[in-house]
Amino acid sequence: MTISMYAASAPCFVNMLRNLDAILARARDHAVAKKLDPAVLIGARLFPDMLPLAKQVQIATDHAKGAIARLAGVAVPSYEDNEQSFDELRARLARTMAFVESFSAAQIDGSEEREIALRIGGREMSFKGLPYLVGFALPNFYFHLVTAYNILRHNGVDIGKTDYIGKP
Repeated sequence: MTISMYAASAPCFVNMLRNLDAILARARDHAVAKKLDPAVLIGARLFPDMLPLAKQVQIATDHAKGAIARLAGVAVPSYEDNEQSFDELRARLARTMAFVESFSAAQIDGSEEREIALRIGGREMSFKGLPYLVGFALPNFYFHLVTAYNILRHNGVDIGKTDYIGKP
């Protein structure tokens, strides 16, 4: 049995971004209930040399929109990375989900051999579509998503594994 490139990407991205949206809503509510400045959570890190929550969300969305665009052979939309509130981060998630959902299976399927070239941190990288998706885009997406979850969990937001994975 084979799995389509679309099935392995778009629904996964959207499902996990929805879960992250719900987690950020819980974090916002936590900050209000505990009378915390939301900026403290948005700027929180797990370790001093790790990126803060806002950047983790930004990078997760970058991988979702970038992967779908590259697999479809269209330009990757650019976001400003200027979100400073939970509402702004959630709006970014909504914009990303809408972008990912705008593609059909026909636009993504068959991209296993598509040439993918990108520049990350000044380094040129090239892949075929399938290795790009399963060996680069998805692992990076999940890394930044779970890091955002872990930052909030570490800072006392009442979330658990079901919030991260979602309910079946």
